[in-house]
Amino acid sequence: MSDLRKVIIDEKEVEVEGAMTLIQACEEAGVEIPRFCYHERLSIAGNCRMCLVEVVGGPPKPAASCAMQVRDLRPGPEGQPPVVKTNSPMVKKAREGVMEFLLINHPLDCPICDQGGECDLQDQAMAYGISENRFNEAKRAVDDLDLGPLVETTMTRCISCTRCVRFTTEVAGITQMGQTGRGEDAEITSYLNETLDSNLQGNIIDLCPVGALTSKPYSFTARPWELTKTETIDVMDALGSNIRVDTKGREVMRILPRNHDGVNEEWISDKTRFVWDGLRRQRLDQPYVRVDGKLKPASWGEALDAASGAIKGKKLAALVGDLVPTEAVFALKQLVESLDGAIECRTNGAPLPVGNRSAYVGNATIEDIDTAKEIYLIGTNPRDEAPVLNARIRKAWTKGANVTVIGDRDMDLTYDYTHAGPGRVPLNKLAGNAKATEGAVVIVGQGAIQDGDGVAVLGQCMAATEKMGGKMLVLHTAASRVGAMDVGAVTEGGMSAALADAEVVFNLGADDVDVADGPFVIYQGSHGDRGAHRADVILPAAAYTEENGLFVNTEGRPQLAMRAGFAPGQAKENWAILRALSAELGSTLPYDSLAQLRQAMVSAVPHLKKIDQVIDNEWEPLEASTLKKGRFPSVVSDFYLTNPIARASALMAELSAAAKARSDTKIAAE
Repeated sequence: MSDLRKVIIDEKEVEVEGAMTLIQACEEAGVEIPRFCYHERLSIAGNCRMCLVEVVGGPPKPAASCAMQVRDLRPGPEGQPPVVKTNSPMVKKAREGVMEFLLINHPLDCPICDQGGECDLQDQAMAYGISENRFNEAKRAVDDLDLGPLVETTMTRCISCTRCVRFTTEVAGITQMGQTGRGEDAEITSYLNETLDSNLQGNIIDLCPVGALTSKPYSFTARPWELTKTETIDVMDALGSNIRVDTKGREVMRILPRNHDGVNEEWISDKTRFVWDGLRRQRLDQPYVRVDGKLKPASWGEALDAASGAIKGKKLAALVGDLVPTEAVFALKQLVESLDGAIECRTNGAPLPVGNRSAYVGNATIEDIDTAKEIYLIGTNPRDEAPVLNARIRKAWTKGANVTVIGDRDMDLTYDYTHAGPGRVPLNKLAGNAKATEGAVVIVGQGAIQDGDGVAVLGQCMAATEKMGGKMLVLHTAASRVGAMDVGAVTEGGMSAALADAEVVFNLGADDVDVADGPFVIYQGSHGDRGAHRADVILPAAAYTEENGLFVNTEGRPQLAMRAGFAPGQAKENWAILRALSAELGSTLPYDSLAQLRQAMVSAVPHLKKIDQVIDNEWEPLEASTLKKGRFPSVVSDFYLTNPIARASALMAELSAAAKARSDTKIAAE
C-alpha cells in the first residue's frame, strides 16, 4: 500500500513515498544535493554530513537528508505540508563548515592526482569551499594499502566515506575491508593487510569520491578530457553489461560501467573493466597463408584467393566463436548455406533446442531475481560465469531469498545456500517433488546441459519451473550464443555432425575448439590464439570495441555494441570480410553495408529489432524424462582466461596466477 506524503522543497510541492529519504525527495523535486557517503545502491552511513538541509519547524540545526525519511517530517501547525530548504543561509554555512573539515587533512595534490577532472571532492569544493583554511596544525598522513594489482591506493586522501567498505561487504560479499581506530586515528584498511579476493573489486574505484582509490593499470596514462567516450556493450560474459569505452587516439585506455537497472545496475566485473590491455597484444593485423607448413604474411587478395580456392567444390563446415556479433553470424550462415555447408554455434557441446527460445533462453528476466523468494542454481557457478549476476543473487539473498544449488558442493558464492546434490538424480527429485512456490527462479547453467542429455536436463528444469509456477533463466557463458541461436546457426546433431567429413572448416573466432588434423582451416578472428595456430589461412578481424554489432544477452535482450576505435593494421570488420569472401566464391551476399545486412537479418528474425527489450518467449516445455546418474561439472575453470582477448592480457594472466596461488595456499587450520 502506497504511503504518499506531500512535502514542500524550495517552495516546490512534491508528492513522494513516505519511505523515501529527503535526499531522494529532493531529487524528485529536481534539486541536487551534494553527497560523499550516500550511494543509492549501498546502505546509508550518514557520516559525511555534506547533504545537510534545513527542516523548517524542525530541530534548530540542519538535518542529514540521506538519513531522514519523509515520513519523519512534522506537518505545519495547521496541517500544512512540511517545508524543506536546501539553499538557505543555514544550509550554506553548514555545508561550508563540513567542506572545511573534510579538507583539514586532505593533501593539496590535485595537479598530480589521477582522479583530477572527475573528482567529487574537487567539484564540490568549487561550490562549497572557502578561500582560506583556519587549521594550522600538521596534516595527518596514512600508509597506503596493497589491495592487489587492480586498485591503486593513496589513503592520505581518504575522507572515510566508507563506500568501499560497504560495497565490498554488501555487494561483493567479502569481509576484507573495514575501518579501524577512532577519531584522528580512524582509517580505512584491509584486515591483516590482505589483498582483495573478489572479481568485482574494481567497482570501488568508481565509488571512491576522492583520489584515494584509483585504477592501477590506467594510472597516469590519460586525463578524462583527453578521452573519446563510446557507450557500448561488454562481451566478456553473456550478461551484456552496459559499458563505456574510453579511447585516446586508437588505443582503448579504460572501460567503465554504465547504469542499466535491468542488466548490470552500475557494476561490472574485473575482467570486463581491465581486459583492455588484451586488445593491444597478440593482435592479428594482416592476413596470413600457410606455405610449406609455415604461416607467411599475405595481401588480402592472396588470402581471399587461397580461402576461396580451398572452399570451392569441397564440403564446408563453419564454427561460430563466443565473441562474434550477430550480424557476422547471420552473414556466415547465409554464405555457408548457399554453398551447401553446415554451420554450428554450440561449440561447447550443449544441445540447445533449435527454434524453442523458452528452452535456450528461458522466460525470466535478470530483474526477476530481485524479487525472487526461491532461487535454484542448476549446474552453474555464477560467481565465475557472471559475477554481476551473482551480486544480484546475493542482493536477493540479503532480502530473504533461499538459494538451492544442484552442482558443485564447495563453491564460494558469497552467500549461504543449500546444497541439494551434485547432479542429475537430485534434479529428478526436484522436478518430481516441486510444489507451487511464490517467486521461484530456476537458473540453468552450461555445466548442466553441455553433455549429450542436455535436452532431457532442460526438460526436467522446465518441468520443475512449471510445477513451482516460477520462471527459468538459461545462463550462457558466450556473448554470441543467444544471437547465433536466434538466427539459426545450428546443424542437426551438433558440432560433431557439422564437422563430419568436412574438408574445409571456416573458424569464425572459435578459439576454444580443437579442429582435428585433416581439414583445411580458414580462421577469421582478432587474436593469435589457438584457432590461428591451427589455421591454413588467417583473415584478421576487428575486436568487439572496433566494430558496430548486435549482441543478444543471456535473457534474450538484443543490445547494440558501438565502435570505439579502429582495428589495427589491415584487420577489417567481420561482416565485411565475409562479404568480400562471398564475392570471390561467386556467391555474393546481397548487401553492401552494415545497414543493409541488419535489414536482411531483422526481416528474417523480426525480434532482433527490439533493441534493449526483453522479448516474451512463448513457453514450450520439453519432454521431462528421468535422468541417469552423473554430476554437473563447473564450466569455467579460470575466470580470468576464458576468451582470446583475456588470454592476451598480461594483467589477466597476473590475476589468474594470483587466484591460483591463493587457492593452493593452505591456511593454519588446514
